[in-house]
Amino acid sequence: MALNQAKSKLRQPYTVHVPPPTCPRYVLAMNLSLYSVQAFVVLDAEGNRVLAKYYRPKAHPQGESKELLSLKEQKAFEKGLWQKTKKAGGDIILYDHHLVVYKHSLDLILYFIAGSMENEIMLYSALTSLTDALTMLLRNSLEKRGVLENLDLVLLCLDETIDDGIIVDTDAAAIASRVSRPRPDTTEIVINEQTIMNAYQTVKEKMQQRIGQL
Repeated sequence: MALNQAKSKLRQPYTVHVPPPTCPRYVLAMNLSLYSVQAFVVLDAEGNRVLAKYYRPKAHPQGESKELLSLKEQKAFEKGLWQKTKKAGGDIILYDHHLVVYKHSLDLILYFIAGSMENEIMLYSALTSLTDALTMLLRNSLEKRGVLENLDLVLLCLDETIDDGIIVDTDAAAIASRVSRPRPDTTEIVINEQTIMNAYQTVKEKMQQRIGQL
């Protein structure tokens, strides 16, 4: 009897409740926009900030981010993140409800910070492309001194990779080629005191030759 009752229950239709796409759980878990990177941070071997750029796109479908607004909040977040990642060996971590991908380079650690539900493979690919491009531009020396001395190139390289939180390129060679400084034109005439003296001497000699022919 009990077996027959169990079989009859199995034959009865049942429904599965699926939350609608507008459910807050979906909104929080899924980012269907192109905005994926919340910040790019570079810390030194002691955990001090070398460079940081936080993205707050007003056009984001979920509105402008209210996280890590103040410098104090950012510094506290970065210090805690450094404590978790200062030892080489890892490359991805979930920290304080954020997905973080990072790379060690000599005396630096470079980070991409994103929402916890972002694609870690895409983020790590973008970070690898950025670090490879920077290594090319800084002549294979991606270290603190080189970054500070070439901050303009570093920021341009970042802008060629990330545009207001959107990953726009993951080709390291292409990024570096667009950022590299133009080579000086060897045909360009440099005007200085020596150039003027040489020109004066040439004119003087020609004048003397003409006077001698009269």
